[in-house]
Amino acid sequence: MAPRHRAPQQYAAPQRRRRRLGRLTGIAAAVAASLVLAAAPGPGAGGARTVEPSAPAPAAGSAADTVPPFGAFLDSGPLGVARMAAMSAWLGGTELKVAHTYLPGGTWRDIEGPPGFLDAWAQWRRQKSDRTLVLNVPMQERNEEGLSDDEVRGLLSQAAAGAFDRHFRTLAEQLVRLDVPDTVIVLGWEMNGITYTHRCGPDPEAWKTYWRRIVTVMRAVPGQRFRFDFTPSRGRDAVPWTDCYPGDDTVDIIGMDSYDQPAGMSFDEQVSEPYGLQQHVDFARAHGKPVSYPEWGLFRNGDDAEYMRRMLAWFDEHGPVYNTLTDYCPHGVWQCAANPRASQVYRTALYGLTGERTPSEPVPTPPRPAPADCSPLELGDWIESLLGRKLCLPLGRWSANR
Repeated sequence: MAPRHRAPQQYAAPQRRRRRLGRLTGIAAAVAASLVLAAAPGPGAGGARTVEPSAPAPAAGSAADTVPPFGAFLDSGPLGVARMAAMSAWLGGTELKVAHTYLPGGTWRDIEGPPGFLDAWAQWRRQKSDRTLVLNVPMQERNEEGLSDDEVRGLLSQAAAGAFDRHFRTLAEQLVRLDVPDTVIVLGWEMNGITYTHRCGPDPEAWKTYWRRIVTVMRAVPGQRFRFDFTPSRGRDAVPWTDCYPGDDTVDIIGMDSYDQPAGMSFDEQVSEPYGLQQHVDFARAHGKPVSYPEWGLFRNGDDAEYMRRMLAWFDEHGPVYNTLTDYCPHGVWQCAANPRASQVYRTALYGLTGERTPSEPVPTPPRPAPADCSPLELGDWIESLLGRKLCLPLGRWSANR
């Protein structure tokens, strides 16, 4: 029996309660989705901060199209969809263009997409053409049950031979049926670590064969336009993530989950460490792939405003396809009141980026002049602008009625 998987404590995975979902059944999930979408909460919903500092001013000359597409993980279920509008309001109207959720990995039925679970997310995606739906998909059932390396090795052998192909075909068909065929699939995320049954370490060659099978099966479904995102955690973790890379033909995006850890590590060290942020962008460039950051946020260094500033600057420099902040304590900035300094950095950087012209003083549309046979009423420029014309009393009619 191989020893139980161990990794350096500094790379222990963040809390995973976000993905331990209850079993949603068809009617209940559909009802929940419709109710939540019909009544999206205002700022402060879902445990977010309810007392805010004064709103920061929008950055001079900023526009939404200059910001790399971003979103936040706010909840796995329909509530996560509704909270996006509230977080956008907290950001002064800046739109979250990316929605991010996770399929539960308890059973194969979960991985196929529980009945009704994806409906609210698909509805959000369909509302605007410039939105992106990011879906983390486990590669194995019992994905967080701590299976041994020997058990994982056996499952990978079965997987490489095609034993689980049908489950991914079912998922692909469901996504096409929901009219979200361009979903970004973050398949088998953080495979270089020890947290998940879908990890790579026990048999990298079988794991890569399995990845290629899944992608081939899902791409064979008519109508699909999926993009597959290969996303390790930052650093070496249990195995070098480069050992798990399955090949350019089955990878569309090279992502990285990068939290502010271990304790005491500076951002510069996160950049330069082996298999760190710099190696990630260099590797992606060498393979002709764009980068992404499906999970990022604060962690073992507390309310780290410098990390927040540097990470946002990193995105500006390297232009990822998308980034999604993990927004709950200890990682987040909106739903977690424990990080006020980092929260202020995040909010100030992204506040009010609507892409619309916001003049310092409103410029009303000039009203149409009053007719010559009228006595004008002076109601003020703003009322006349709203009405689109000046009001007046017809002189002839007024004289006759007297």
